[in-house]
Amino acid sequence: MAAKLIAFAAVLAAAVISTALAATYNIGEPGWSWDLQTNYSDWAASKRFHPGDQIVFKYSPQAHDVVEVSKADYDSCSCWDTRPIVTHTSGNDAIALTSAGMRYFICGIPGHCAGGMKLQVDVVPSATSLAPASAPGTNAPTSPSTSGSAATKATATGFALAGVLIAAGLMA
Repeated sequence: MAAKLIAFAAVLAAAVISTALAATYNIGEPGWSWDLQTNYSDWAASKRFHPGDQIVFKYSPQAHDVVEVSKADYDSCSCWDTRPIVTHTSGNDAIALTSAGMRYFICGIPGHCAGGMKLQVDVVPSATSLAPASAPGTNAPTSPSTSGSAATKATATGFALAGVLIAAGLMA
């Protein structure tokens, strides 16, 4: 019985840790907008994206869309004569970053990509990029509109893990 409880506690702790470390990035924050005014290269350069994170595009669906494309289509601002990976049109699109690697997004409205509505997201493996919260290049999102700092997440994760282990000890 105790072994099953400890195994359950370990699985629960792993789930809590992975959830606590995920971040949500609102594209173009602080204004949270997918538009022609934001410099998305500069915006993305100030972030560290990891598997488990998500990015959210907010925009007027009458004026814009979000098209995930290949690197070649990103570079040429093309999605009309090729096959896009996926097209989003809701105006509030949450996209999960499930694995490491480059992801490319453009606005498919003619002229918008060439006008700057393009985003390249470099999703880096978590194990090689975690750093203390005070270190440069930290995993922490950079504004209060995101899901919280790395230090806050680590503290919450520590308390949750301690609670699980205490509960497991009390039940043994």
